[in-house]
Amino acid sequence: MITTRRALLKLMAATAGGMLLGRVPTARAASRHASHRPPPGQRRFASPAVEALIARTRAKIGDPELAWLFENCYPNTLDTTVQLGSLGGKPDTFIVTGDIDAMWLRDSSAQVWPYVSLAAHDEALRRLFRGLIHRHARCISIDPYANAFLPDPRAKTPLSWAQHDLTDMRPGVAERKWEIDSLCYPIRLAHAYWQATGDRQPFDDDWRAAMHAVLATFRQQQRRHGPGPYRFQRPSANPTDTQFLGGYGQPTRAVGLIHAMFRPSDDACVYPLSIPGNLFAVSSLRQLARLSIALHDDRTFAGECTALADEVEQALQEFGVMHDEQGNEIWAYEVDGYGNQLFMDDANAPGLSSLAYLGCCPGDNPRYRRSRALAWSPRNPYFFQGRAAQGIGGPHEGLRMIWPMSIIMRGLSSDDDGEIRQCLHWLKTTHAGTGFMHEAFDQDDPAHFTRAWFAWANTLFGELIVQVAAQRPELLRHA
Repeated sequence: MITTRRALLKLMAATAGGMLLGRVPTARAASRHASHRPPPGQRRFASPAVEALIARTRAKIGDPELAWLFENCYPNTLDTTVQLGSLGGKPDTFIVTGDIDAMWLRDSSAQVWPYVSLAAHDEALRRLFRGLIHRHARCISIDPYANAFLPDPRAKTPLSWAQHDLTDMRPGVAERKWEIDSLCYPIRLAHAYWQATGDRQPFDDDWRAAMHAVLATFRQQQRRHGPGPYRFQRPSANPTDTQFLGGYGQPTRAVGLIHAMFRPSDDACVYPLSIPGNLFAVSSLRQLARLSIALHDDRTFAGECTALADEVEQALQEFGVMHDEQGNEIWAYEVDGYGNQLFMDDANAPGLSSLAYLGCCPGDNPRYRRSRALAWSPRNPYFFQGRAAQGIGGPHEGLRMIWPMSIIMRGLSSDDDGEIRQCLHWLKTTHAGTGFMHEAFDQDDPAHFTRAWFAWANTLFGELIVQVAAQRPELLRHA
């Protein structure tokens, strides 16, 4: 019996000759720099705007290998993960995470994020985004505590490793790990889409009902009146896949922060009050308030969103701040409200390194800059440095395993040419000849990696290249 997501990926690796986890051929085993995109007729989705941007950006890149990586990675979500259709008489878009036939609210939102700015001039993209916003609303209405969903909202068989979970598993749910960011990412995407296009079509009564469920869930998980209805346990040898105390998590004090059971890595929290998750919730609630006024003139609901954002923000200032060795303020990663605080960072977003990228604070905020710098140092137990690269990982794939996502996020949040150039070099030299980003690779040996098909990391890399091309083109001309 496969009991965890890790176990499934390792089994797939073994049966695929080590293509997901293990040794792989170098680039010399294939035609060097030949496109790794599916042929046009086999691509899941086509966007003229995306293709035009690929051509414009590639022309600015002086290094052939970096240009090849960009062309493979940037459209990977559209090429391989999009399933278009209709559901309940509405456009429907279902986006798998890559090598798992399920849709994570977080991943699906992040995977298409680099294309939002192009939607205003591409009807095909607008159709995709309308369908995805509809699908997100449907998923949240099914279960606001679930992190991943199945293509068929009536399906009753979850992912193989979730079939014996002790929780309230509902039809359509693939996995039910409660993570704050699962509800934040769809709001971030909806807000950006509306800003980019002015399109009101996807924001119907079903979407409004889903957003009311988001607010209610956040309120419920402040746990001011008990633990609430959510509990989760999994029979697993991996302690990060289950929860303490009958599935309700470690003890906390109700201080106004929103509780989370799992991190955006899908790993269990040490302390259930996630500081990056709560900062993301503050930003998302303020965006939701703006949407509610602009789209529906619902000032009552907008006021409730703003009031909760203010409440959480005040609690963050009181309980989420700790100090570095020089006495300067930094953000904790997790706390329990009793005074216990954990400093670390995880490659997944939201984390301390990705706060500015997600709009949780300005990029020049001193507390953020100190937290980011400390996360990229031995003070973070999941900061790794080896012969291949430096980067951040996390418990999900274990020690020594650097996530390219962390290097990409460092580049996206940097204003230093040398730092960005170093990130580009690490990313170019650690794809192990595959032409794509991976979930994680060994700090000394990039040929030892996990997940050959991880669409979020691919499109995030593409986003970095597009940003550098727009803001610092000289770095690409001489990369």
